[in-house]
This record gives sequence, structure tokens and C-alpha cells, in this order.
Amino acid sequence: MKKRSKRYSSVSKDLSKDKKYSLEEAVSLLKKMPSAKFDENIDLSFHMGVDIKQTDQFVRGSVALPHGTGKTVKILVFCKGEAERLAKEAGADYVGNQELIDKITSGWLDFDVAMATPDMMRDISRLGKIMGPRGLMPNPKSGTVTNDVAKAINDFKKGKVEFKMDKAGNVGIRIGKASFDEKKIYENAHAAIEALMKAKPATVKGQYVKNAVISRTMSPGIKLDHIKFSS
Repeated sequence: MKKRSKRYSSVSKDLSKDKKYSLEEAVSLLKKMPSAKFDENIDLSFHMGVDIKQTDQFVRGSVALPHGTGKTVKILVFCKGEAERLAKEAGADYVGNQELIDKITSGWLDFDVAMATPDMMRDISRLGKIMGPRGLMPNPKSGTVTNDVAKAINDFKKGKVEFKMDKAGNVGIRIGKASFDEKKIYENAHAAIEALMKAKPATVKGQYVKNAVISRTMSPGIKLDHIKFSS
């Protein structure tokens, strides 16, 4: 059995194992927890009530967090011609086509978001096995396949994040830093929950969200009263 730190145990004793907290209560509890020696991430984790064997019930989407994630995002854009100039002017960290494909094929993945113009999708399709498992493959549903690269770059620089369900039916969304005040954490969390609900596949029947938890990097998870947003 994994041994918990004194700090973790101290935080856990104030939480009820059976209680599910409102989002407001949970955020307040998070802010009252003892701080780690670094600025912890704040994450939302959901276990979805979907049939993971059905491809039409896959949950994926994106959300523009009102206050960003607190992290500087490295953006890569696959494009050609005029789009290259626009991407560079918009602040993309890496811009190009074949040279970037070759670099990634060799194992380089030092970026957080990858975008592509539609005309590049055929060229980068072979990168799916490398980038797909890491959630980096451009996808129209997340707004990362577009001809308007300048807008897409600006959106992600401001705080837009992608989310997708894993093979076990879980969705994780990073919504900020422990240094954010309660209002910013709450508003980011609320926006993320709304986006998740809008991403509900039409074929899903019954309870969409089975469990929901909010946590800091070094804290126990606080169970959320997900019934209010699971229908």
C-alpha cells in the first residue's frame, strides 16, 4: 500500500470520503489546503458514463478558459506558403511542413499544441501513431485544423485547451494553477464543465458523467456533486 506524506494525510482528514461537494465548496477547500513548494496545477477529472466500445460515443472537445491555464503554451503549426507568414506573425513557436514532419518522425515532441491547415492533413497523417497517443494530433473538432491559423493560435495562447476521453472512459482537463484566486479557478472550472456537457455525443443514453473530481497536483481529489451537470 502506498504510503502518503504527512502533508497529504493532513489535507485528507478535512475531507469527507462520502460527501460530494458543490463546485464553490470544492474550490474553497482547494485554496485552503497547505501549499506545496511549487505552483501546483489544478485539474478536473471525470469518469464518463459512455460505452467506450462505441466510436460514436467518444468524448472530445475544447474550451476557452476565461483566465488561461497559467502555463506558456508552445504551439507548432504545419502549413505552407502564406499561412507560414501568418502563423509566425501570430506567435507560433514552430512553423513549417516537411522539416517538422521529419523532426517529429525522429522523436522530437517539444510542443504543447499542434495545428495544421487542411491541405497539410494528408502529409501529416503518418504522424498519427506518434502524436495521437499523446493527444497532439490536429483535429477539426478541437479547432486545430483550420485555414485561420492566426485566430487559432491566438485562442490557444489566451487559454484554449483540448480534452479527450482515454481508453478507460476518463477525461482530464487542466484548468489553472493553485496561485489563481478562487474566482478564477471557479470560472475556469465552470467553463470546462460547460464545454464537456456540450461535447456529449448524441447517442449517449443515461448518466453522462458518473464521477467528477477536482484536485491540485499534490492533493487528494475532492468529489464534486456532478448530478447537477450530468444529465
